Amino acid sequence: MKSGSPLGRLIFVFTILSGSAYQNSDAASCVWKVTSPGGGTLFLGGSAHALRSADYPLPAPYNRAFDASSRLVFETDLASNKAATKGLIKAGQYPKGDSLKNHVDPRTYSYVRRFFALQNVPEQKFNTYRPWLIDMMLESPPSENSQLGVEQFLEQRAVTNHKSITGLESVQEHMAPFVGLNDREGEALLLIHFINMGRANPGFGSILDSWRHGDADVLARHMRDEYQDFPAFMDRIVTARNRRWIPKIEEFIKSGQTYFVVAGAGHMGGSEGVVALLRARGYTVEQW
Repeated sequence: MKSGSPLGRLIFVFTILSGSAYQNSDAASCVWKVTSPGGGTLFLGGSAHALRSADYPLPAPYNRAFDASSRLVFETDLASNKAATKGLIKAGQYPKGDSLKNHVDPRTYSYVRRFFALQNVPEQKFNTYRPWLIDMMLESPPSENSQLGVEQFLEQRAVTNHKSITGLESVQEHMAPFVGLNDREGEALLLIHFINMGRANPGFGSILDSWRHGDADVLARHMRDEYQDFPAFMDRIVTARNRRWIPKIEEFIKSGQTYFVVAGAGHMGGSEGVVALLRARGYTVEQW
């Protein structure tokens, strides 16, 4: 989750991780040039939604793709994201008089309560939130990192250069994988967060280093490991959305304009990633 205060960052929940079975060891970054048999061109950018100051400047292919494009596309339009934050929070809260402990196993609630107590967060500050909203808050990077994400940088360039910005999906579609979780699924997602805390996972900096150098195999492996206990959720937040995006991306390629489509790097790699799906449909996809 990546933007503003802990709640304001929720719109950018989707992970920065992913991989590509087609990357090569000399790849400079998670940027691809897509060419259709008819000569149409489009650029794909795998985004890190949260960065550190030390991660700038971005790898050169991001700016080259931006300069070569006339239009910019994110997962959703960022202006709509900001306007939808209140609606998302409302969807993640129980009705008045209800609380988290009525919807999860008592052992889960006891663990969550102890966890927040160690963070000096009183029970009334979290017990009205659904488990998936708590998970999103816990996954959120520091606000200073989220303000430096790839989308924020490219959005500023687009405004300066008067380039249009649109989205691959509506805010409702963007958040549906979380909002649509039932109690058991939401609890499973929250428990996976705590399980992963105890595993030997690469740190934030290590992951960003892999993203920066286009090391898609490492990112793919980490993404699979992250949701190894809930593969159906991996399908909801990545695979199913990738498939829905392909017809829209094809429309962009056929439009006669050159688009730069920027989405979480987790959507670009693997056998069901955007890169592989486009290749399967006859497009030439080259990693820059």
